[in-house]
Amino acid sequence: MAGTLSVTAMLAACGHAQPDPITQSHDRKNLSITLLHINDHHSHLDEESITLSLKTAADTREKIRVPLGGFARVSAAMRELGLSKPNAIKIHAGDALTGDLYFSLTGGKADADMMNTVCFDTLTLGNHEFDAGDAGLKKFLDFLSAGDCRTAVLGANVRFGANSPLNPAIAPAYVAPSAIVEREGRKIGFIGITIADKTKRSSRPDADTEFLDEAITAQAEIDKLIAQGINKIVLQTHQGYQADLRLASRLSGVDAIVGGDSHSLLGPASLARYGLTPEGPYPTLGKSADGKPVCIAQAGHYSHVVGELRLEFDEAGDLARCSGMPHILLGNTLSRNDPKTLPLTEAEYDAIRTDIGRAGVFRPTRPDDAAAAVLAPHKAAKDAFGSSIVATSASVLCSRRIPGTEYGNSQSPQGAQCNDDAHTASHGGDIQQIVAESLLRQGKAFFDADLSIQNGGGVRIDVPEGPITVKDVYSIMPFSNTLVLLRATGAQIKAALEDAMAAVLSLRPATGAYPYAAGLRWTLDARRPKGQRFLNMEVRTAHGRYIPFDMNKIYNVATTNFLADGQDHYTAFKRIKHEHRLDVELDQAEALLEYLQHFTAMGKQLKRLPTEHYSTQAFIGRR
Repeated sequence: MAGTLSVTAMLAACGHAQPDPITQSHDRKNLSITLLHINDHHSHLDEESITLSLKTAADTREKIRVPLGGFARVSAAMRELGLSKPNAIKIHAGDALTGDLYFSLTGGKADADMMNTVCFDTLTLGNHEFDAGDAGLKKFLDFLSAGDCRTAVLGANVRFGANSPLNPAIAPAYVAPSAIVEREGRKIGFIGITIADKTKRSSRPDADTEFLDEAITAQAEIDKLIAQGINKIVLQTHQGYQADLRLASRLSGVDAIVGGDSHSLLGPASLARYGLTPEGPYPTLGKSADGKPVCIAQAGHYSHVVGELRLEFDEAGDLARCSGMPHILLGNTLSRNDPKTLPLTEAEYDAIRTDIGRAGVFRPTRPDDAAAAVLAPHKAAKDAFGSSIVATSASVLCSRRIPGTEYGNSQSPQGAQCNDDAHTASHGGDIQQIVAESLLRQGKAFFDADLSIQNGGGVRIDVPEGPITVKDVYSIMPFSNTLVLLRATGAQIKAALEDAMAAVLSLRPATGAYPYAAGLRWTLDARRPKGQRFLNMEVRTAHGRYIPFDMNKIYNVATTNFLADGQDHYTAFKRIKHEHRLDVELDQAEALLEYLQHFTAMGKQLKRLPTEHYSTQAFIGRR
């Protein structure tokens, strides 16, 4: 049973009713502005939920489930903060698109409609704005400009090709390098920067659309604005928090950077007690190449957070002070994470309210009614789509985490048809193998992947013979994992597989870690010691032949953010970082959905893959 929490009481507890120190000390000769910003909402328009570690008594913390985000809450928070803060300017730092069925179904119209309930002053182009090519981006921008809002779309380092529908000769004024916003008669310059290499290699811009060097382009545009007499300059980037820190030190004349791409939650280190891990302080203070302060901020992802960055400029136009906070948007319905436990008491509820208030960054927010009404028809269409048939299975596709008979050979709802199936016992789950194949297909589309790696436990159910609906797809793949590219040597890939298998064979078996791959196959001998269990490893060529796996070669690996982060014991993958890792952010369930739709478009039914393409060609158990 859930409890309800007074929004007004919690706002007061969180300190939102306290005077803003900037407005209290405002010198009429200075200029104070407030940048209200989000980034990477990735078509996540619905409310989600989060489990926080919250105090239910003086010395007791428990896992409490709390509603989180949703774009109607973003709209409400932007409106409320915009009315109460000085000279508010509303910014979206990119990746509005890709990540939820809203984008798949509407091509960005649902996102544009919801963004227009906020009326952003500026939008930076993110890499995922190019996922449907330049034509797809233009379609989204047409949706965005259809309302009364006049959002300036920024991409200083984007050069649309001659044949692109967004080439300025064809579509003038769609995308600008910078925008000038006036407050109190003073001009503030905003420059948009899109991550270059990642967008070109792991999204789908037109072939002749180019992305120029981020730092060189940013400095050139800064210099251009300064030459016009504009001395208050904000970069709104989509390249990642760490890249923003580096960029600040290379530039002169920049005052603040509001970023996206890395999905970085910034905030006080004390958030760790609530189960959150901020990457740095909000705001983070850097230094420019000319030794002046640069205020850097980012606001998480998925419509969960609204950032409030307050900048105060002195009479000369220099940044004199910056401050602010992330607003993590919460609902007011709380419950224990374990539904079997007792409901919260009033005393426990009071303790939670006090604990949330102490954090200083949680903002209980009632969704905006008008925004919710805008979303309603899109949500109805999305819910209806859940029951639509996307493919037909010609036979039962068994789920089995681990080949052999030692683990999980009697757990299938299909009964003996899967539990006693000799092929499943020898080679593992049919549906796990299909999911790995769908991951490889998406990986090839985005970054020419050579192979994919999927954990068996990430696939949850068998697929019965007959129709497969969208809802079934999200039952097969219920986790919000996203596509990641790892550039890994053969030795690193094998090390990750060996780590996972060691966990499977441990005294407390982590059966979900068992690896499945597409484009890679092996013999697995569980009797051997760690490091020697994967034998006869072969990789599939573009022509469908299998050749020996090269321990020294670098392969493009399509996997999930869950495994790339080293979870489920894929420890070796966690050490692959920086330029060797690209987060594509495409929802993995959508990768399976597209794979199934491809079968339907070809007039085919889904069936067990040829045995030669199963990653486990032979499994030798310990007994």
